[in-house]
Amino acid sequence: MDKQKLIKMASYFVQNSEENIINEKIALSKNVVGIKIYDDPIFGFGDASDEYFELLKKPEIIGEHFLPPKQWLPESKTVISFFLPFTERVRISNRKDKLWPSEEWLHGRIEGQAFLAKLCQYLRDSLIDAGYNSIVPSQDERFWAKKGFDNNSLHSDVSFTSNWSERHVAFVCGLGTFGLSKGLITKKGIAGRFGSIVTELYLSADKREYQDVYEYCSMCGACAKNCPAKAISIDKGKNHILCSDFLGKIVEKYKPWYGCGKCQTGVPCENRIPKQYK
Repeated sequence: MDKQKLIKMASYFVQNSEENIINEKIALSKNVVGIKIYDDPIFGFGDASDEYFELLKKPEIIGEHFLPPKQWLPESKTVISFFLPFTERVRISNRKDKLWPSEEWLHGRIEGQAFLAKLCQYLRDSLIDAGYNSIVPSQDERFWAKKGFDNNSLHSDVSFTSNWSERHVAFVCGLGTFGLSKGLITKKGIAGRFGSIVTELYLSADKREYQDVYEYCSMCGACAKNCPAKAISIDKGKNHILCSDFLGKIVEKYKPWYGCGKCQTGVPCENRIPKQYK
């Protein structure tokens, strides 16, 4: 099993899975039936022993609760990170209404996340079948994520965090750098979802083509202007509480679907690295 085989397997899965299509049973309306959610993924490969994973434990980055790859799988050698970019139809649809998410985007956030989980499982199982123990941290029983403040939770000292961050892991694996909205800007842009696998298979680590955490962000402020919750500003970055409160309103309106994505669409980094950087 090498990088190219893994990438081809993932691309075939994305191109041919019926679950990457919004079908009539789940569609919010007939207007979205048959729409493809994701384009082909892009991959980044990291060394499971990379010191950057240990740096994520710093309180100003994620914190001590972050578990590096070796804590998930002691004999791991490689971290495989991938980005699934939303199709043009999904992206364009979410530019129209400046307040509420499009039906396509809502499906991308919910059914798209379910599809991403299945892709992770498929790749993990393929690696295991090839003789390499592998896990998906976000699906492991040890994984936890915490959104808001809750003094009664098991992790009352932290909020809006988790013990495995797909975006930070993607940064370490060379997929991209953060933007003002705290999303990760890849060569395929910011509009999409991330997944990752920790494996005992050795695959050479990709070189990070950047130095700074925000290197690909032009700080143009487009995401701040687009944010209906006014949760993003150039001088202060993203206010997670304001964002979370607004998402709560979306849940009320569209339950069981939710999502927003206004900071990821109609912006220079929607589907590429901004030209200002290049």
